[in-house]
Order: sequence, then C-alpha cells, then structure tokens
Amino acid sequence: MDEATRVEDSTSHDPEAKRKVVNRLKRAQGQLSAVIAAVEEDASCRDVVPQLAAVSKALDRAGFLLVSTALRECLTDPEGDIAPEELEKLFLSLA
Repeated sequence: MDEATRVEDSTSHDPEAKRKVVNRLKRAQGQLSAVIAAVEEDASCRDVVPQLAAVSKALDRAGFLLVSTALRECLTDPEGDIAPEELEKLFLSLA
C-alpha cells in the first residue's frame, strides 16, 4: 500500500473528515471544469487565473485535511498504519 492510500484510509475512521475531503475534491473538480471551459473558449487570463488559483487552493486544502486527519489518528493510535516520518514527508510534499 502506498503512502497516499494509507493517509486516505485514515479518513475512513473519521466519516466527517472523509465527507469534507470529498466535498473539497468535488468543488475542485467543478472549478477545474470551469477553467478548462474558459481556456477552450479563449477567455482572458484575467478570467482564468483566479479560477485556476481556486482549484489549486481547493486541492491543497483537501491534501492538508487528509494529512491532519492522519496525524490526529497517529497521535491517538501510535501503533497505526502511518509512521510520523511518513506523515511529515506527505505534509511537506504539499508545500
């Protein structure tokens, strides 16, 4: 199992965190669709860049939420699937 899958699995223990991550990802998906449509329609960069920034922020926030959920679980269950070093590496990969 890869690191991303292990972090993702940690949200299965927290249904509220999972719901929040899924909502953020769906929002990002909708925003990305709008960016693609805008580029296909030759929209100006003034219109596209803010949408692209919103997509990026939504993805970042989903990633941070995944890692923070895994961190909380790691603190409450030190024998869990994710070592603190792995969490640090995943967190830093989002920066």
